Amino acid sequence: MSHFIDKLTFFSGDKPEPFSNGHGITTDENRSWEKAYRGRWAHDKVVRSTHGVNCTGSCSWKIYVKGGLVTWETQQTDYPRTRADLPNHEPRGCARGASYSWYLYSSARVKYPMIRSKLLRLWRERRNVYSDPVVAWENIVENQDKAKSYKSARGLGGFVRAEWDEVNEIIASANIYTAKKYGPDRIIGFSPIPAMSMVSYAAGSRYLSLIGGTCMSFYDWYCDLPPASPQMWGEQTDVPESADWYNSNYIMAWGSNVPQTRTPDAHFFTEVRYKGTKTVAITPDYSEVAKLSDMWLNPRQGTDSALAMAFGHVILKEFHVDGKSDYFDEYCRLYSDMPFLVRLDETDGELVAGRTLRASDFSDNLGQDNNAEWKTCAIDANTSDVVVPNGTIGSRWGEEKNWNLEAKNVANGKEIWPEKSFVSKHDEVVDVCFPYFGNLENDQPIFNATDHGSILKHKIPARKVKTKDGDVLVATVFDLMVANYGVDQGLGGESVAKSFDDDAPYTPAWQEKITGVSREKVITIAREFADNADRTRGRSMVILGAAINHWYHMDMNYRGIINMLVMCGCIGKSGGGWAHYVGQEKLRPQTGWQPLAFALDWNRPPRHMNSTSFFYNHSSQWRYEKLGVDEILSPLADKEKWKDYSLIDCNVRSERMGWLPSAPQLEENPLNLTKEAKEAGKTSAEYISQRLNEKSLRMSCEAPDNPKNFPRNMFIWRSNILGSSGKGHEYMLKYLLGTQNGVMGKDLGARGASKPSEVEWVDDAPEGKLDLVVTLDFRMSTTCVYSDIVLPSATWYEKNDLNTSDMHPFIHPLSRAVDPAWESRSDWDIYKGFAKKFSELCVGHLGEETDVVALPILHDTPAELAQATDVKEWHKGEIDAIPGKTMPSYVEVVRNYPDTYKKFTSLGPLLTKIGNGGKGIAWNTETEYKFLGELNKVVTEEGVSKGMPKIETDIDAAEVVLSLAPETNGHVAVKAWGALEKFTGRDHKHLALPKEEEKIRFRDIQAQPRKIISSPTWSGLEDEHVSYNAGYTNVHELIPWRTLTGRQQFYQDHNWMRDFGEGFCVYKPPINTKTIKPMLKEYDNGNKQIALNFLTPHQKWGIHSTYSENLLMLTLSRGGPIIWISENDAQKIDVEDNDWVEFYNTNGAIAARAVVSQRVMDGMCMMYHAQEKIINTPAAESTGKRGGIHNSVTRTTVKPTHMIGGYAQLSYGFNYYGTVGSNRDEFVLVRKMNEIDWADEPVGNEKLDSKGLLNHEELV
Repeated sequence: MSHFIDKLTFFSGDKPEPFSNGHGITTDENRSWEKAYRGRWAHDKVVRSTHGVNCTGSCSWKIYVKGGLVTWETQQTDYPRTRADLPNHEPRGCARGASYSWYLYSSARVKYPMIRSKLLRLWRERRNVYSDPVVAWENIVENQDKAKSYKSARGLGGFVRAEWDEVNEIIASANIYTAKKYGPDRIIGFSPIPAMSMVSYAAGSRYLSLIGGTCMSFYDWYCDLPPASPQMWGEQTDVPESADWYNSNYIMAWGSNVPQTRTPDAHFFTEVRYKGTKTVAITPDYSEVAKLSDMWLNPRQGTDSALAMAFGHVILKEFHVDGKSDYFDEYCRLYSDMPFLVRLDETDGELVAGRTLRASDFSDNLGQDNNAEWKTCAIDANTSDVVVPNGTIGSRWGEEKNWNLEAKNVANGKEIWPEKSFVSKHDEVVDVCFPYFGNLENDQPIFNATDHGSILKHKIPARKVKTKDGDVLVATVFDLMVANYGVDQGLGGESVAKSFDDDAPYTPAWQEKITGVSREKVITIAREFADNADRTRGRSMVILGAAINHWYHMDMNYRGIINMLVMCGCIGKSGGGWAHYVGQEKLRPQTGWQPLAFALDWNRPPRHMNSTSFFYNHSSQWRYEKLGVDEILSPLADKEKWKDYSLIDCNVRSERMGWLPSAPQLEENPLNLTKEAKEAGKTSAEYISQRLNEKSLRMSCEAPDNPKNFPRNMFIWRSNILGSSGKGHEYMLKYLLGTQNGVMGKDLGARGASKPSEVEWVDDAPEGKLDLVVTLDFRMSTTCVYSDIVLPSATWYEKNDLNTSDMHPFIHPLSRAVDPAWESRSDWDIYKGFAKKFSELCVGHLGEETDVVALPILHDTPAELAQATDVKEWHKGEIDAIPGKTMPSYVEVVRNYPDTYKKFTSLGPLLTKIGNGGKGIAWNTETEYKFLGELNKVVTEEGVSKGMPKIETDIDAAEVVLSLAPETNGHVAVKAWGALEKFTGRDHKHLALPKEEEKIRFRDIQAQPRKIISSPTWSGLEDEHVSYNAGYTNVHELIPWRTLTGRQQFYQDHNWMRDFGEGFCVYKPPINTKTIKPMLKEYDNGNKQIALNFLTPHQKWGIHSTYSENLLMLTLSRGGPIIWISENDAQKIDVEDNDWVEFYNTNGAIAARAVVSQRVMDGMCMMYHAQEKIINTPAAESTGKRGGIHNSVTRTTVKPTHMIGGYAQLSYGFNYYGTVGSNRDEFVLVRKMNEIDWADEPVGNEKLDSKGLLNHEELV
């Protein structure tokens, strides 16, 4: 009121007293209005935390707290210093991170437990009838009408607030009933990227692993997993830290938009240019990174492998064949498979490259009694003898001290010098056939094909070796690879190039037609890159990313680039190598985290599943497959072997042979199978393998549409799978959720197409397979909208956790700066609540049960030596069904279900009985176990956990990780290096001894980020003298790569690899997805339309889907979904900037506004990943449904070569190898929309109240 009176009397009051000759006046105005402004920046405390979002930044932030509320955040810059010769990390946090605190108190925040009203009504009705909640749940889900009533409402609103006790009871009851009726493997959980918040991930995975549920992979499903990494190195995504960019003298940024997606670390990229380092951007659009580079190449999207092969052609010709680099020659002899021998097999009267020569091919096994089939051979240039060098995978298992890269004959320890080429000394020159795929036509004209033949013949220098089967022609990998690149070694031939201007496959001139890049640029850059690597001994680097990994043939793109780096001796060299950044993949304290995350302290093994195969199968995307196996087979393959197989058939074959995991696993409940086995007097493995062999039992993958094989309960946390990574979004809505969707295509049955031969076909595919979908999130994401129960999780400023990144070597905390707001809880507390309620309710339903886990043949275990020289299937009667060899292992696991809560909150005894380890080595952990008992205190209550270390809180859980991991406990690091020494016979402990007494605690990292300790889990060193660089210990410590030869492997000799023409790297064009033609007339709206290649790069205004509905970021962008198209393409369809357009195909449709830009090339369009469909998204005209997300127009298509297993580095590992969810080969029709329908009217017969709102008063 006083302010109002002041205003009224302002002119009539006394005049203010002047001073300073009238330059100032004195006033007595009330200045209390300033308090709000000044208070905005006041704070009671500052807390260190970070953001658990998959951006790789892992930035340290100051969180300002006032009155128990977060007021703002700023970048924290007190990282430990790097070195005198390097800039400091000084992470430059982005606008996205600086806006995070908006979420805490916004309308987007999930504040209370929410449940779909129709489900809650059913639940309360049944609970009034049945005193047992498990029986109540059974009565709902086994009644088709009741189940359909709430499943069909998914995504259509109707949430009401619930109490924690009630939702916990529903969830526990559903889990108990599912495990009892169908099996615990029908309970699945999806959460991505544990490195961004390790304890939060572990909360869900620990609960699932204790009850026997299935943990789903994420790296493959995101399509960020590069299969080429395991293929080449036996390792997945081990990359340099960003500071090592500053050590480089030549950098290509290939498909990685560094300043936009690696914002905190981009300064290293810009600063290194001041040293004279040349930077080259390779990206089809004029992206942010192109502006920071000295040269920009814009190849046609999807043709990157053609460009890489042309670079490789120049490098091989000038620096290897013409002998310009002694350094390259020595590096490749010692650290690659170039010198190893390949058998030349005769097929239809022609010679082709076969498998590698093994010691077992000789009558005396070359003196090798252990794993002779797995010991690959080379020729010693000193003696001309065939020898087995140290370090092959055969020496890794079953023997000691020979698994190293010393240039020695494993039989006698004598030094050898591997022969790389037979050009100067051969028995004969022979014609060998190679496959060619660059002549394959695409339905869309933007991808150009050449007119070369499908089979190319090259002259190869060969030698004869005497084997137990007689004389065999062999060639080196190097000679075959040089020929594959079309380089002439002076032997001539019809398919080799005489100059770089020849139109022969893989020359600079050849790629010009395919990529659009001029040959002169290719020659120049290849020469510069290689010359720099030669002069600096490897300091040439490629930063690459998801832009080239999201294609169906992504491994050809990546292998082409990796080949260049290995040819130039860059891998394992500081300032050089393969810098692959797609997400926050590097879970640095991995081996300390795994026992917590997968309950390995209580039972082993856990259930893991590769998500791509799972969703391809269970969301019925396979039913719409248009890509035939014959379209991707090599022209040299035996077509009869693959005649009746579809892609889903290949996946089934893989699961049967134990190559890929299964979920669900078997058609019958595993808890019942173990009882039947016991009654039959057999082990579970014997009983199951016998029944499978007799065909009286099926694997679930053989009949995915049988209700016995449905996944039933799904947990989603730390993820927005339905609004971000879910390829085939509309299929997931239709078949997994059973709700409104936009699928417009016809399945195999409706099209009259050939059906799978290994999978049972059902004409009317079931919809709504999932009985319960539970999502934990702090914001109401698209996934939340489609869930049955949504639980409010704490934000990144409201919980304690751990965070690491690929980009730098530090470990960070997430800190509880304030208490969780409203009724939110940390992920750890939420899952602890599930475990407690499960333990209470399971009594009378589940007691001590014996489960049986189907375990695939795993990488980094002796089991990876499965079928060495051929692929034989027990299901066809070609070989015996042997668990762990020709089929999965079947491992019994005893679970006492009423003890679930006690086990969840304590550290189990297996860490003292078995110990811990990772990647093939193990060590004792009794000391660390005892320490954790002292630190966290021990359980005093009676029961199974009495006397064991507590894991009650999230900080307790963090301390378990930090204490067990060699990266954060120097004592463990020394033990881990010592364990590796038994394999290599070399001294490694010196790498950790200086830090043996260093032990990082949670409070330490809250004070300042801490640099991790070097461990054998990773192939780089955390050292004061060298930046972390992947492969460093392989090169400098002579530790083999975990591959067949123990070296970096150019040649992939597995039968399936050769059948699909990928023994050597080749160019394979984008596949034909065939989703456009059926739509051309059926959904015409009268406007012009154009077919464009559909790309989904990472965005500027969000990290994946996070921040995409943040008001601050919406304000900086265009406030809703957008799609970028070129000026020329927009003109063709009469579209102007900001017009509403629809893009659609048989998979679904999206409505968005057009951004017309000259940065985009003709023939392509881009929709940033990922824009929520809950913000300003109208209905699409074609479907009449709300206009989708970026994955509404995609469908997963799996690749057979990613299904290989049981073969050295080509063996399954969780988030290591497996099928990958690609999406960039897709095309869409784009057109201007006529009407914008916001689809804001109620659907169906919902009752409205007097205000026109949906009426849920009966549930209040």
